[in-house]
Amino acid sequence: MRIIVVGATGNVGTSVLESLAADDRVTSIVGIARRLPTDHAPKVEWRRGDIGTDDLAPHFQGADCVIHLAWLIQPARDLDLLWRVNVDGSARVFRSVAEAGVPSLVYASSIGAYSPAPKARPIDESWPTNGIRTSFYARHKAEVERKLDRFEREHRDVRVVRLRPALTFKRESAAEQRRLFAGPFLPTPLVRPGVLPFVPDVPGLRFQAVHTADVGDAYRRAALGDTRGPFNIAAEPVLDPQELARVFKTRTLPMPRGLLRNVASLTWRLRLQPSPPGWVDMALLCPILDTARARLELGWEPRYTAVDAMREVAEGLQQRAGFPTPPLDHDAGGRFRKRELSSRVGGSE
Repeated sequence: MRIIVVGATGNVGTSVLESLAADDRVTSIVGIARRLPTDHAPKVEWRRGDIGTDDLAPHFQGADCVIHLAWLIQPARDLDLLWRVNVDGSARVFRSVAEAGVPSLVYASSIGAYSPAPKARPIDESWPTNGIRTSFYARHKAEVERKLDRFEREHRDVRVVRLRPALTFKRESAAEQRRLFAGPFLPTPLVRPGVLPFVPDVPGLRFQAVHTADVGDAYRRAALGDTRGPFNIAAEPVLDPQELARVFKTRTLPMPRGLLRNVASLTWRLRLQPSPPGWVDMALLCPILDTARARLELGWEPRYTAVDAMREVAEGLQQRAGFPTPPLDHDAGGRFRKRELSSRVGGSE
């Protein structure tokens, strides 16, 4: 089989490539990215492509499946750019799949596409996907779900799968995720067990995580199988302030929701970190996922726990972990994080 991976160099893309390359049914992989790595990857032919501007159909010719992972989180202060890439760019990928006659499409949706839900019980894939109004990420994911709904109705001959993973971590993604979400001023030596002073105990702060290797396995199963529709992807246990305090060997500190959001809003406005307060809203309002369908129909089972994933990314920060692709390069922010600072934290360079 010949598989196209759009957005192949990031946290998830690199694990998808690894999982596909290990499967004997996969004979050829095309990795598409804006910035190409210099290292060779097994079975992978690299091609430069930008979903926001480029004609992608020629890259898709002869493929058995396209896996669409490409997504921008930064620069979060340029919402027009993010919409053009994330929403319009995804629509361009979908059109190119149809133009090239590709029989299968696997799209990287997210837990962020879901509407707010009570945290008392897990939700399945039938829960509404209208996103969370105050989060640009959730709004974009929800809008792309609508575009994919229309694509499915108009192209019933294309097998469409959408995965909705929880927060996705691995050791090699630590530097990238620090740049995307925490910014250049995070004192990384503090983010380790026994040193972090406290975990904020905020009502409703319960979320899920999953190891990126397990997410890569889920994409492989979706691409090579015959299933259709949405699948929730997450690992146990559900993470709450008490569990995080155990992981980091620290204490919890009670904190009102409003205070946490105000701190996020103030530090965002002062350009001390690159994440707008909508990320706090998403953390507090996103649902807990029921993964029964993925286990039953994909045969997917996580090898790592959510705690494993959290520990790995914390260790990665301490170990200066990275990977030889532009997004995962530990030094991508520049020496002393100068490149990050030159973007005015969350803006364009």
